[in-house]
Amino acid sequence: AELRKASKRLSCHKRYKIQKKIREHHRKVRKEAKKRGHKKPKKDPGIPSAAPFKEELLREAEQRKQRLEELKQKQKLNRQKEHEKKRKLEAKKNAATIKEKAEGKESSGKSKGKTKKLLNKNSKKSFCRELMKVLEASDVVLEVLDARDPMGCRCPQLEQAVTCSGGNKKLLLVLNKIDLVPKDNIEKWLNYLKKEFPTVAFKSATMMKDKTMEQVTKRHARVDFSATSQYFGSKCLLKLLQEYGKTQDKAIQVGVVGFPNVGKSSIINSLKGKRACNVGLARGVTKSVQTVHLDKQTKMLDSPSIIADPSNSALALALRSIIDPEGSDSADVLEGVKAIINHCSKQQVMMHYNIPDFRDPEEFLSLLAQKRGMLKKGGVPDIENMAKLVLFDWTGARIKYYSQPPGFQKPPPYLTEQKIAEMQEGFNLNNLEQENSNTVQALKHPSPANSIAFQSAGMTNGTIEENKVTEEGSEWGNMETSKEEEEEEEEEEEFTESDDDEDNVEENDDDDDDDDDVKEVNEGFTRDGFFPGIKETTLSLSFSLDKPADEDDAYDFNTDYV
Repeated sequence: AELRKASKRLSCHKRYKIQKKIREHHRKVRKEAKKRGHKKPKKDPGIPSAAPFKEELLREAEQRKQRLEELKQKQKLNRQKEHEKKRKLEAKKNAATIKEKAEGKESSGKSKGKTKKLLNKNSKKSFCRELMKVLEASDVVLEVLDARDPMGCRCPQLEQAVTCSGGNKKLLLVLNKIDLVPKDNIEKWLNYLKKEFPTVAFKSATMMKDKTMEQVTKRHARVDFSATSQYFGSKCLLKLLQEYGKTQDKAIQVGVVGFPNVGKSSIINSLKGKRACNVGLARGVTKSVQTVHLDKQTKMLDSPSIIADPSNSALALALRSIIDPEGSDSADVLEGVKAIINHCSKQQVMMHYNIPDFRDPEEFLSLLAQKRGMLKKGGVPDIENMAKLVLFDWTGARIKYYSQPPGFQKPPPYLTEQKIAEMQEGFNLNNLEQENSNTVQALKHPSPANSIAFQSAGMTNGTIEENKVTEEGSEWGNMETSKEEEEEEEEEEEFTESDDDEDNVEENDDDDDDDDDVKEVNEGFTRDGFFPGIKETTLSLSFSLDKPADEDDAYDFNTDYV
């Protein structure tokens, strides 16, 4: 049934009131006009009959009227023609859309093949392709490691590809986020890693000041960005790269590689002294190669993250996978958080989160959700969202944890004494060691009591060859496109020096031997953790609801009792 229009009828009281207001308004207008001396315009009396040439004047007036009418008709015809043109164009567009829909089934197969190559910028294969471009184009490769778990951030496949490339490439290790680790632990790791590769201690700036930041600080004097905008170790790394460039007598290209959230783009921003690359808390912000010129002799190449192999442990996939927790399944996130808690000191976790004793990781999440007020209907703790928050904390820079280096020095099989000597050639190692000690002394480090002892799972296997990437079947689900992809595409610079064609890496015959080598390296790390009795199956909650709300003998206010 059609809805009737609202009636315009008014009550007499309202109608009389309106009329009264109108009369008052008219009276007021007349009064003001009288004061101003405004008079009504007099009517045109026309041409008097006694005036000479009256007939000629009347004819001219009639001719003017006719011209005006003709102009109006012409304008009307022009408007009609424009409307007809618009209708014809709309009809053509409608016909074209109908044809496209009819031929859509035939053209969909062809168009899908073209659009996949263009739109899959966020796929794992494109990440590997861009990473290989950086490895092939760079003279020096910086492998960025998180100082909280340096061994877990090392990728044996990447290190072997660089050391065995045969193109006089150098590999440097950059130990980032050293301000989150106790001082003694940093010194131990520097002594351990420098025996294999030249290692630089670094603390990158997480938030670089730009024009917008300066305006904010002027308006609000209390805002302090000193902790996030300070960086240490940049002079040491710049000096190291510049000295190596002088020995080569040419401009060098430096590629920055590593797993997600280790601070690759932040290191480039710190070396440049301003925000040159996009950074963010989300994993996989950098999706293609970005070039940044430090000076005439040094060019930095920012690369996408290394893809973690699905065969890694749950701990490695939780911390080093490129998938964002928001876009992954809650079961995978829960499994990752369980693996993290199982590899930590229980007492220190309780002290850090200020929660009572717990039997298993799931009870830990329920206690933490209750403390922070993350509850579902009926007061049930929201364990899934709590697990995502915990994983964000551990992959970001909020949690201060540390891992101990292996008790014995056993370099991987691809690192022979000759290879180690080749990697160290061209660098002033004594000066580097002195600069590292100065950097460590200049920073304020947390005490071991305020940090969490963490048990590393060893090196993380990565996939750098495009042919070996499997888009489906990964534990963390398929890649999702980010919301800020359009903005990033405008800011990212195109990498013009490398070929646009897909670069296929030559397959080595010793692939099976490499996997065995990686297993030998990881033998020194146990994965049982501090909770050996806990299985990785789904655990029950620490609390139980004996009665549902329907069975309670409470008074029901929704029913009427007679």
